[in-house]
Amino acid sequence: MKSLKTVNCASAAGIEMEQNGGKFTIKPVVGLGEASKCAVHFVEVAPGNSSFGFHWHEANEEVFYIIKGEGAVRTNGGEIKVAAGDAITFPAGKEGAHCIRNASASETLVYIDFDAVGACDIAHLPDAKKIICSGPYSSGVFDEPRAE
Repeated sequence: MKSLKTVNCASAAGIEMEQNGGKFTIKPVVGLGEASKCAVHFVEVAPGNSSFGFHWHEANEEVFYIIKGEGAVRTNGGEIKVAAGDAITFPAGKEGAHCIRNASASETLVYIDFDAVGACDIAHLPDAKKIICSGPYSSGVFDEPRAE
């Protein structure tokens, strides 16, 4: 990391995002490019929405810590319920595929997304049939290669 800093979830500036039919807000704590080995964001998801879409990483690992609300995490093994105080880990590879949605009808889901960041990664979005390739000097979204 380039510097020591303190970020408060309630007062941090947010970036509204819309991906794969879900609307959510990310609030960078350690944004991409600010550190060589991790990225950390507060994520707020309104009722009826999900964040980032169903995906898995070839190299990077993730951990979510639920601060407030209730979530339902889609995995390859089925849905897992999470609530405030829970942490859930996602290994690299297909077994770490995930998407979290707000499971409450009235309360905002708030969680911290801790990401291990390698030099290069490929994230697979099977529902969208896309991949995201990212590295230190470039990134892009591409159609998922067809299996031969």
